Amino acid sequence: MGNALLQSIHVHPVKAFRGISLREAVVEPWGLAGDRRWMLIDDGGKVVTQRQQPRLAKAAAELLPDGGLRLSAPGAPPLTVPVPRRGGTVPVEIFRDKVEAVPAEDPAVHEWCTAWLGIRVRLVHMDDPATRRPVDPEYALPGETVSFADGYPLLLTTTASLDALNSLIAGGEHAHEGPLPMNRFRPNVVVSGTDAWAEDDWTRVAIGDVTFRVAKMCGRCVVTTTDQDTAGRGKEPLFSLGRHRRIGGKLVFGQNLVPLTGGTVRVGDPVRILA
Repeated sequence: MGNALLQSIHVHPVKAFRGISLREAVVEPWGLAGDRRWMLIDDGGKVVTQRQQPRLAKAAAELLPDGGLRLSAPGAPPLTVPVPRRGGTVPVEIFRDKVEAVPAEDPAVHEWCTAWLGIRVRLVHMDDPATRRPVDPEYALPGETVSFADGYPLLLTTTASLDALNSLIAGGEHAHEGPLPMNRFRPNVVVSGTDAWAEDDWTRVAIGDVTFRVAKMCGRCVVTTTDQDTAGRGKEPLFSLGRHRRIGGKLVFGQNLVPLTGGTVRVGDPVRILA
């Protein structure tokens, strides 16, 4: 484990839009700076993700220095979205959590998203991640919060485990779908130099100078079957995960992390397993 390194860093400024690769990122208590602070909601206030709308994989959001966005998508003109300043919140639902969020102020933003996606949606911002959404209390320490990520501040995956999974796919009945790229799993931090599935046993890790606790394994959903370039769907990796990586009733790949300290992580940082 002495050679484990942070191979890549990824943020997703709008939940369910395509990811952005960075050379470094500030670690905030609720996740990497700029990660999943925005999301789309439907008319009922419920989150809209690639689960229902795989086409979102083709939409992109560039993170602007002030926390605003520049949206782009095939066939749509780019659009700049400032951080809402007036602060009036609306109730939104992200899976089992009910949260307050701030809608984008310009109606043109919602119209842009609606026109491109083909269903009525609104774009909302998490104004105060320190208070808005607690981590699942079954796996949290007091006071821990999270952005609009599925459930935890960061997701870690390893290249060795992806290689092992791709070997399983290659030996199965959907071999033509592989090998899969890491972006199917939409991680924040990707670690190289470990053994396959070594992360199953980690409980505390350090990336550079920042320490994290491992909250729980990440149960995977249909989004992993979505090609992040074409938005097409297949059977893998869920088919192979179901045969080989069913743990605690979930199909697992990767580990959910919660920061214990702040700081900056950088590509190439050493990764140390503390417990």
